[in-house]
Amino acid sequence: MSGPREPAIVATGLCKSFGETMVLDGVDVTVDEGAIFALLGPNGAGKTTIVRILTTLIEADAGDVRVAGNDLRSDPDGVRAAIGVTGQFSALDDLLTGGENLQLMADLNRLSRVAGRRRVAELLERFDLVDAARRAASTYSGGMRRRLDLAMTLVGSPQVIFLDEPTTGLDPRSRRTMWDAIRELAAGGVTILLTTQYLDEADELADRIAVLDHGRIVAEGTADELKRRIPGGHVRLQFPEPDALRSAAGLLDAASADEERLELQVPSDASVASLRRLLEQLDAADIEVAQLSIHTPDLDDVFFAVTGHPAGEATPVP
Repeated sequence: MSGPREPAIVATGLCKSFGETMVLDGVDVTVDEGAIFALLGPNGAGKTTIVRILTTLIEADAGDVRVAGNDLRSDPDGVRAAIGVTGQFSALDDLLTGGENLQLMADLNRLSRVAGRRRVAELLERFDLVDAARRAASTYSGGMRRRLDLAMTLVGSPQVIFLDEPTTGLDPRSRRTMWDAIRELAAGGVTILLTTQYLDEADELADRIAVLDHGRIVAEGTADELKRRIPGGHVRLQFPEPDALRSAAGLLDAASADEERLELQVPSDASVASLRRLLEQLDAADIEVAQLSIHTPDLDDVFFAVTGHPAGEATPVP
């Protein structure tokens, strides 16, 4: 029987300075195989620096990294062979057609002529670019360019993909299309490290999320775990008549009532156990509830709580 699989990405103690500015200060990142890991942070927090280190584009000042089982320091070529990268800005050659851009990547990956043409055809079909394959990339819309960017990343069938703010500037429909492509990759066993400033993107896609601020990971967990760390969660109860509202308000000391709406807001961590206890209390007191809804803090609340400023605001340079 084989043992547990090694995580696809393991980085420990990453440090990086540019001049006197410390950009990364002892960052640890672990990403399981086939998982989507989102790295959140304001502009200047160090997200792109982490991606550039993990993809061998720059060297860390300190720290150890293994990607797809390859040690970054002793085997950078092994890391490069296992990864694909889609950066913040398009890597397309606008003078080439979409098909020619993909064929160029097939040649760079040393695929045979037959294998290269097959792979190009597969990716054009997969990303709905067949009709645009013979058009110059300069004529593509923003969403088409990002899809072609991602298709080019996949030519070499990488085990691990780094997506650095892949949906920046896209319209909502194009963002959804990219999200579907990312989910499909992860479902196929590809590991994805995603950097983003869009909190809804991390909430929608990521198995785990880390928040980076001032060069350090200040929070990490699943989206639900992070939300539960922040106070403000509550259950909202609506009652069929005023007497039921008053009885519930007297029973639940910490609750706040809205008599006009016949609603009661009860602090809660939204766990199943706390919800069960609340319903049992109401049932034992024979209090009828017309409607119940659960409200938890969102990732905007988490981000503000752990960084001290809203998402999208830049990290001040020391």
